[in-house]
Amino acid sequence: MGHHDDGTRAKRYVAGIVGAAGYTAGELIRILLHHPDVDPRYMQSESHGGEAIGTVHQDLVYENRCFREIPLEAIDLLFICSGHGGATRFLRENRLPERTRVIDLGSDFRLRRDAGTFVYGLPELSREALREARHVANPGCFATAIELALLPLAAARVTTGPFHVFGVTGSTGAGQQPTGETHFSFRAQNLSNYKVFRHQHLAEIKETLSRAGAAAPPEILFVPTRGAHARGIIVNVLFEVIDSPRGIEELYRAFYRDHPFTVVCDAPLHLKQVVNTNYCFIHIEQEGRHVLVSAVLDNLLKGASGQAVQNMNLMLGLDETAGLALKANYF
Repeated sequence: MGHHDDGTRAKRYVAGIVGAAGYTAGELIRILLHHPDVDPRYMQSESHGGEAIGTVHQDLVYENRCFREIPLEAIDLLFICSGHGGATRFLRENRLPERTRVIDLGSDFRLRRDAGTFVYGLPELSREALREARHVANPGCFATAIELALLPLAAARVTTGPFHVFGVTGSTGAGQQPTGETHFSFRAQNLSNYKVFRHQHLAEIKETLSRAGAAAPPEILFVPTRGAHARGIIVNVLFEVIDSPRGIEELYRAFYRDHPFTVVCDAPLHLKQVVNTNYCFIHIEQEGRHVLVSAVLDNLLKGASGQAVQNMNLMLGLDETAGLALKANYF
C-alpha cells in the first residue's frame, strides 16, 4: 500500500498521526519509520503545519516529510496523540472510513463509562480482545507500570492489605509544554510529590484490576513523585498478603511467561535497564507476609508509544514484537 520515501519496499499499511509534534508522537514516528509493515506517512500538527518534521523532532532532519493534514480516506491506521479531549473532538469533527483502526494515546476512552467501542490496550490483560479491536484506548504511563505490578495478584484473587504505591517519573511524563515543575532549574537535583492519593490514573488502574479478576475494588494509596531525570518510571508497591503468602514470585513468572515485554527479574531494578525499550521489568522481594513488587518501564515507550505499536501489531495480526526490538540506553 504505502512505501518509504527512500524507495525501500512497499509497506502494507499507511498510518496518520494527529498531534504529531509532541514527545509521544515523536517516539511513535521513530518506531514506525523502522517498522517492517507500517508507514507513518501523514503527520498532522496544528502548531507546525507545513514545517519539516525535523524542525521539531531534530534527530529526524534526514526525513523528507512535513507536518500536513491527513487525507483520512488514504490511511489504514490513525494514532491520536492529543491532550485530554483531543480524540473526542477529532472523532466528532471528522468522519473516518469504517475500515480505519484508531489508537488513542490520550485519556478520553480509558474508563468504562467513556469507552464505547474502544478496547483498553494493555496486551498482558486484553491480548485476544485486541486482535479483534478496531478502536483502542492506550493506557496511561503510571497506570501501565502499576497494573503490570499487580495484575497477577488480581487474576489469582490473592487477598492483600492496601497497596502502598510509591512511584517516581521522569519529566517527559508531563508532556512537551514547559511548566514550572518541568523547568530544569526546578527538576535538577530535586524530588517532589504531587497529586498524592488522587492521581488521575487511579480510576483506570482500579478498573483494570477488577477486569482482571480482583474480588473487590483494590485499595491503592499512591504517592507519585517527580524525578530529576527525563524518562523512565519506577514504582514500588508494598502490601501484606492476608491469605496464603506462598509462591508469589512463581505466580508472577507463570502469569507473564508468554508475554514478550514483561519480564520478572531476579535482581533489584534500575531505570537504565528499560529506558528506550518497550520492556517492563518486575522484581519481587518477600519477607513472610510482606511483599514488595517493583516495576520499571520507559514512560514514553511501554508507557505510551511502544505499547501503542504493540497494540497496533495485535490489531493487524502482525508479530506482537514487530518494530520494537529497541536497545536500552544503558550508559
